[in-house]
Amino acid sequence: MRTPAWTEDELVLAGALVVKNGWRELRTSDPRVQELSDLLRSLPIHDADVLAMPSFRSPDSVSRKTTDFMTNRKPYPGKATKCGKPTLVMIDAFTDREAEMLQAAKAIEEGIGSGELHLIPPQLDEVDETGASALEGRLLTRWALFHERSPKLRDQKIAQVRRGGGPLRCEVCGFDFARTYGDLGEGYIEVHHVTPLHVSGTRETRLDDLACVCANCHRMCHKSDLGESWRTPMALRQRMDELGSKANG
Repeated sequence: MRTPAWTEDELVLAGALVVKNGWRELRTSDPRVQELSDLLRSLPIHDADVLAMPSFRSPDSVSRKTTDFMTNRKPYPGKATKCGKPTLVMIDAFTDREAEMLQAAKAIEEGIGSGELHLIPPQLDEVDETGASALEGRLLTRWALFHERSPKLRDQKIAQVRRGGGPLRCEVCGFDFARTYGDLGEGYIEVHHVTPLHVSGTRETRLDDLACVCANCHRMCHKSDLGESWRTPMALRQRMDELGSKANG
């Protein structure tokens, strides 16, 4: 069995280690490399037969990945090591969005450290239709989708909206299920995290963290595009408005 390719979650954690080390590689003997090796082997991503492989995310492989990050980042003056496109994309992400990506790594570490990510089962759509997850990693997407699909949280959010006297409709496109489907759609809406977990951290979900959205807009909020799979309702609404302006122009 071949060692599986590095996932986005693993690359987020490796990239964070390199950035914290001043974009320098770390040797196998470095205690931080051993710590990351142990952490990667604890992530609830791979099957048991993979985790049983002695070479899987070994300190040697972790050290090599830190070298990939260092040597493939421009303007590194020496020869770059050979690595895959996901690593190159992650290098660009840390270069352009360092603070955000470090927060993503911290959120993954906190989720694993607390044990909660081990308790959350895999979720439909945590990996997109191409078989890849976003730069933030599938574990944070799994966490968010799990809470967004919680009937209890959804019911509480609906009750909050109704207490405020507002209509129960999509905050992006304005779709009203009851108006379109009558009694069948009465009281139905989906919820979406306003702020992604890689920004907010893995704190307990509050009602104000959630927005009411229709199924179509919810899917678009989570659809992977240019390495990101998270859009706020406001950002999606802005995209729709821009497309509308172009069409009318």
